[in-house]
This record gives sequence, structure tokens and C-alpha cells, in this order.
Amino acid sequence: MAQIRAIRNRMTAVGTITRITKTMQMIATAKFTAALARAKDTRPYTSAIRNLVGEVSGAAGDYDSPLFAAKSSAKKELKAQNKEIVIETAGKKAASFFKFQKHNPAEKHTLGDTPQFEDVARLADKYMDGFANGEWNSVSVAYMRFETNARQIPEVIQLLPLSQEEKGEAEATSTNYDFSPSAEAILDDLLPRSVKTALFQAFNDAAVSEQIMRMIAMKAATENANDLGKDLKRDYNRARQAQITTELTEIISGAAALE
Repeated sequence: MAQIRAIRNRMTAVGTITRITKTMQMIATAKFTAALARAKDTRPYTSAIRNLVGEVSGAAGDYDSPLFAAKSSAKKELKAQNKEIVIETAGKKAASFFKFQKHNPAEKHTLGDTPQFEDVARLADKYMDGFANGEWNSVSVAYMRFETNARQIPEVIQLLPLSQEEKGEAEATSTNYDFSPSAEAILDDLLPRSVKTALFQAFNDAAVSEQIMRMIAMKAATENANDLGKDLKRDYNRARQAQITTELTEIISGAAALE
């Protein structure tokens, strides 16, 4: 009887866990769907900004920007191989990872499951100001890039300095355009915007990858709980059958003894 009671209690506990993981799976699925929609919506804009920068850069001639190259102080620091890597994290998982690795991030940002462009833009402004002032030689972003539901790729992109390769490639195609205001004035606005959109896209892709991993994890947990529930149900039926058999045997034996 004690064994049956213990199995029944475990069945109740597993049933509760199954309901919880199923609910968490549904929440993660809803968040994943919303995050995927945001990432897909921002990707064309990010690509268009990048292409527009290339087109306008080609017509800007000798235009230069502090976002294209680090200041000399940072370059000298790099040449001397005396550079310091400053780590900043976004989210609890990244902070926990670096804490485990005995690294203390300079800052820990929290942007939530739905990063807002205004928050990311302020972060990008900080990086651009620091880079332009020579505080950093470069700024890179490590994140999980989403491709498909079954494929997310860890990736590191260089946010700053901006590459001048696009400028050279676009010179031949953009010289036929007349810009008003000037190409230089347009680039003064476009270049910071391209940094902000690139960082925002990285955050959106990372959010999608995080939600799909949560969804997969909760789906696996639900399936495991269901399998465990089936095993417990089978054990319960066997234990119950054994108890019934024992009780019948005792009744028959008692009746036989009275004859």
C-alpha cells in the first residue's frame, strides 16, 4: 500500500511539472513568434541602410569620419600590444557565463525579451563616442545569429570601425547621383544610423535565438515528463494488480482454512 501511495504521489508531481513545462513552452512559442517577426521586419531596413551608406560614400569623395578609423592613441596602444579588452554583457546568461569564467564585465545591460530601438540607440551612441574619442580601438558584438528554427550560428561582428570597403566598391555606381543636401551631410546622419541599426539587428536576432532555445528546452522537458508519467502509470498498474492478487490470495486462503 505504501508503494502505491508513493507512486501516486510521484504521478501527481510529474503531472504538475508537465503542466508547468507545457505552459512555459507555449509562452516561449508566443515570444519566439513575436521576436521572429521583429527580426524579419528590421532586417530589410538594416540591409537598405548599409547599401545606402555604400552608395552615398561613393559620391562623397574624400569624406572621412571618426567612425571609419580609430584615433592614433588607440592605434599606438594596439601596436604596443598593450591593449585591454573591455567586456560588457546583455542579459543574465551572459553575465553568469563571464562570472563563471572569472571575468568581471565592465557593465551589465538588461534590455529584456523585446529590445527597444531607443535603448539600443543610446548604447550605440556610447560606443561611437568612446570610439571617436580614442577610448577603444574597435567595438565587436558577439551574439547568436538566427537562420532557421534548427540553425542558430554564434557570430562576432565588428561594429566599429566601419569598413571602408563598401565605399570603394560603390564609387563607380554612385557618381551619377546628385545629392541634396550634400553626400557628406547625408553620411553624417547615415553612418551613426547604420551602427545603431546593425546593433539593433544583433539584439533582435539574439532574442529570437534565445526564445527558440527556450521553446525547444521546454518541449523536451514536457516530452520527458510525459514519458515518466507513462512509466509511473505502468508501475502503478502493476503494483495495484499485485496488491489485488495478494488480497484475493489471502481471501481464498482464509476461506479454505474455514472449511
